[in-house]
Amino acid sequence: MRIDIVSVVPEIFKGPFSSSIIQRAINKGIMDIHIHDLRKYGLGKRKKVDDYPYGGGGGMVFRIEPVYQCFDKLLSERNYDEKIFMTPDGILFSQKYANTLTCKKNLIILCGRYKGIDQRIRDHLISKEISIGPYVLSGGELPAAVVVETIARLLPGVLHNPNSMITDSFQMEKRGAHPIYTRPKIYKGWAVPKILLSGHHKKIKEWICQKSIQKKLDS
Repeated sequence: MRIDIVSVVPEIFKGPFSSSIIQRAINKGIMDIHIHDLRKYGLGKRKKVDDYPYGGGGGMVFRIEPVYQCFDKLLSERNYDEKIFMTPDGILFSQKYANTLTCKKNLIILCGRYKGIDQRIRDHLISKEISIGPYVLSGGELPAAVVVETIARLLPGVLHNPNSMITDSFQMEKRGAHPIYTRPKIYKGWAVPKILLSGHHKKIKEWICQKSIQKKLDS
């Protein structure tokens, strides 16, 4: 899978993409990520990418020209299954939608900044608008990193133990995350449930199922 990310602050991705699961996906050749600095397509000597909004109001707005030129170059090189814009007023990102994205071959993710982007970008260049929650951040870079990691861990060959993905809470629509424990068996008087130490796999599986369903009902 190839993901092209367009941003005016590309350096933000150095941390999230240079370690852990995403780095593993890149090193294994499972995920190919390219970060594009929108300012390279900016206007004039100062490489301007934003301007004041028509009609007044505070904040600056992404101009359409730099975004169009960047998208036009990428689209001339390959077809993209989705052209995503990260925005607080988009559809709420979910595990279910992340699963559908794993079936895609090429994605573009545009990260907004400032007050927003020219509506014509949304109308003519974007195929999907995604939000990671009902709140506002300074830009779409961190939400984009969330989307990329969510996809990465679902791709075959990325996780060392794929069975751990199957039991993730949001992978099980009718269940929640069951309680999990590790060593020591007792700490400060707090004990691990005896059933988990019994070695009785059938009863343990039933306990896990019961607890996960109860968690979903309580949520």
